[in-house]
Amino acid sequence: MRKLFSGAVALATAATAMVALAGTAEAKPAADWAGCPSGAVCVYPQNQNPAQSPSAVYWSYGAHDLSNQVGRHWVLNNQTGGATAELCLNYGGTNCNYTIGAQNGVYADLTPVNSIKLNRP
Repeated sequence: MRKLFSGAVALATAATAMVALAGTAEAKPAADWAGCPSGAVCVYPQNQNPAQSPSAVYWSYGAHDLSNQVGRHWVLNNQTGGATAELCLNYGGTNCNYTIGAQNGVYADLTPVNSIKLNRP
């Protein structure tokens, strides 16, 4: 009986160690994506496909008004922790009609878009 109990304790300890190792192995820092730094939202030049080098990089939460962004552009949300970005039809981050999740991107016509809003998770 004592051997059975010792075996169970050893198995439980090994299982706990594996869970602990798996948890730390998955915790990787985010990396740059197509030239967009981790933690930022990037807009790429018109018709640049695939996205290579951003023409605008936004770091702070809140609204960012756009200027001279017409036609199709890649917009990459390389923010972390579930932060989203929205494409908005009005200046000042209002009348938003498209949400981009963290670590996602969209190839969108920015002609009607006048601002991008970065949201906290």
